[in-house]
Amino acid sequence: MTSHSDSHTAFALPPALAVPTGDSEPLSQRAFPEPPHAYRSEFARDAARILHAKAFRRLAGKTQVFSRRAIESDHSRSRLTHTLEVSQIARTVASTLGLNVPLVEALALVHDIGHPPFGHAGEAALDQALRAHGLGFDHNLHALRIVTTFEERYAGFRGLNLTLGVREGIVKHSRDYPADRFPELAEYLLNQQPPLEAQLIDIADEIAYLTADLEDGLAAGVLRLADIDDQLPLFSGLYAEARQRYPAAPPRLLTNEALKQMLNALVTDLMQEIAAQVKARHIASLEDLRHAPHRIARLSESMEEHRRQTKAFLYANLYLSPVLEAEHDHAVEVIQTLFNEWTADPRLLPSDHIARVSEEGVPRAVADYIAGMTDAYIEQAWQNHLR
Repeated sequence: MTSHSDSHTAFALPPALAVPTGDSEPLSQRAFPEPPHAYRSEFARDAARILHAKAFRRLAGKTQVFSRRAIESDHSRSRLTHTLEVSQIARTVASTLGLNVPLVEALALVHDIGHPPFGHAGEAALDQALRAHGLGFDHNLHALRIVTTFEERYAGFRGLNLTLGVREGIVKHSRDYPADRFPELAEYLLNQQPPLEAQLIDIADEIAYLTADLEDGLAAGVLRLADIDDQLPLFSGLYAEARQRYPAAPPRLLTNEALKQMLNALVTDLMQEIAAQVKARHIASLEDLRHAPHRIARLSESMEEHRRQTKAFLYANLYLSPVLEAEHDHAVEVIQTLFNEWTADPRLLPSDHIARVSEEGVPRAVADYIAGMTDAYIEQAWQNHLR
């Protein structure tokens, strides 16, 4: 019989792979030095600062998949509830692998803080509007600007004064930025791999939204259980097991059981694959990881195929469905119209955003204003425009 502690140990990585905690550690340093806290690590302090930030609270009013216009439901995920689910998954993975849990928690909480209203459709619309001015919108880089500049909570500095480790993870958790094209990001070690604490956030994010979007899509009536059962073998097998175990249970509860086990299978596979990659590539320290040829936080080949199938299914049947296409069209119209109106006359902006025009230029200042809005706030601005 295998005990819980034995199964936990089976995933454990070399201790030197975890980002170390300590006031003198390089990744624990802040742009503005602060005295150490009596009983909290630097990364735990960062997680708390993110949790208490205004930009974090605004995630409650930002679309994940379904806006209130698309479906009248109190149960569909918002950007905030999605973030909390990512945090739970990421903390579990980090704890089981022996990584730095407070750092992972901070990175999970902050990973979507730079998203504008209207979900990915809003981000695409804002990026398109900026490209007409030779600029672009990247939610990772916008998140960095939020935590370093926009948040105002402290008398001694602008921003949240987060540690280098958290700021590096904000930049690098989901993509690589070429050092020659982004010299302004030089302090974030663009020529090196991010720590595992940052690498696993992107996969935890996908695991969270793939399973959650199936659930929300079914609840909204946009997805059909028969289609999921027919086209997604991972779900189909788990649903059949649930039906065999609970033959009297209604389909809704069998679906919940299958999605729960699907999430568990993806998380377990992620941990197993990370451990396998570490062993196969003889990675024994954070320094070894930094200079690995590629990221090692990944799913196995077989589970990666299930991930691709699920994502393709969601694009074909949910994200590009007629219900959401209408929402996407609305997002483009609202954002582009308001962007053009405020760019033409930046005096219409609030005074604090007008003050940024001299620093950032009009298009970027307008985009920053829009990106900070919740769905309800930008809808109100849109209704004012229509009057």
